Amino acid sequence: MTFGQRLITLRKAKKLSQGDLGREVGTSGDIIGRYERDEVTPSVEVASRLADALGVSLDYLSGKTDTELDNAALSRIRDITVMPEEDRKQVFLVIDALIRDFKARKAYAQ
Repeated sequence: MTFGQRLITLRKAKKLSQGDLGREVGTSGDIIGRYERDEVTPSVEVASRLADALGVSLDYLSGKTDTELDNAALSRIRDITVMPEEDRKQVFLVIDALIRDFKARKAYAQ
């Protein structure tokens, strides 16, 4: 999926017009349309503002990853990274156990 295709999908999911999104990031709706048609590529600064306005990571919007992390998930990850090592290990142990249980339930449900 191209940058423009992701931009269209995310903008429509947020029920924003091109003009609304343009105003939110400090540009015009016409420019948003050009980004969506992949006619031009935004600067890193504008792409970052677009990602923020759409509530996703810049990596997801740019196509670097297919994992759509919303701002709440990213905030939690940032909080974990500043914890002391022992606390991070405990958080990851809990997360790993929850993921393992989810995968087991999913496997048995099939």
